[in-house]
Amino acid sequence: MILKHSKDKRAVFDFEVDFLNGGGLQGQGFRLDIDGEEIADCDLSDAVVRDLRLLMVDGVRILNKQIIEERHKRCVAGSSADVNRLSVPTYVDLSHTVHEGLVTLKGFPAPVICDFLSREDSRKYYDADTSFQIGRIDMVANTGTYLDSPFHRFEYGKDLSELELASLVGLDAVVARVTEREGRAVGREVFLPLEVRGKAVLVETGWSRHWATEQYFEGHSFLTREAAEYLRDAGAVLVGIDSYNIDDTSDGARPVHTILLGAGIPIVEHMCRIEELPTSGFRFTAVPVKVKGMGTFPVRAFATLGAP
Repeated sequence: MILKHSKDKRAVFDFEVDFLNGGGLQGQGFRLDIDGEEIADCDLSDAVVRDLRLLMVDGVRILNKQIIEERHKRCVAGSSADVNRLSVPTYVDLSHTVHEGLVTLKGFPAPVICDFLSREDSRKYYDADTSFQIGRIDMVANTGTYLDSPFHRFEYGKDLSELELASLVGLDAVVARVTEREGRAVGREVFLPLEVRGKAVLVETGWSRHWATEQYFEGHSFLTREAAEYLRDAGAVLVGIDSYNIDDTSDGARPVHTILLGAGIPIVEHMCRIEELPTSGFRFTAVPVKVKGMGTFPVRAFATLGAP
């Protein structure tokens, strides 16, 4: 069962900060997730100093405070503490279902799924009341929710068969939420508040709500070159997104694929249900079939909550 808060509260306020060495800082419309129905000004002041990591603060004034009902951004599926208290692991499937006729990329063929050996035909080979089905699928590798290995972009990069399981299974993970941002480009500033070193970074854009519609193919959110460079330099080990492409597809440059795959950082695209995850405190797994000479293949991507 996924933990959710039915009536999350947030404080919306302005603030002014004075520093001991002179100068000040102002903020308007600052928002903070809170527990309960109210929060004292002194606690808001502490949160501003703590979350912004301010030094030499002389005083903080809280102005125009309001308490509103709005979904928590850092605690969508329960807090990290709540998740870690789960007595047994809970799994969240982050993959779309692959089915006959599914179009993942515009202009690419849909998979053809059929019987290689039907149950009816198999009966001639086995005892009475014994039958089997052996399926067959014809599809391009970029179907459904899939993982890109370095070989997808680079001729001499690691292919699917060369990826270490340790780079794909049980990764510490964090979520960057960008559903309320204006514009399509997701910049490096989104990732600055997150500890991404050694972690899988999952980007929730909300675009998966358009899955299996014509709208899914146009106008999707994507990462900028600067964001990819930041994630690479900050030590992310995998990057996933619930969008049509992690790159801008309006031209042929594809800098995000180049930067991340060039650094050996796998990419998982076309994810879903990231909104059900907490911001941190969970593990992520996405394992493709071990195929030699291929750079991309569908995965069963999932999050594990409450894992030790």
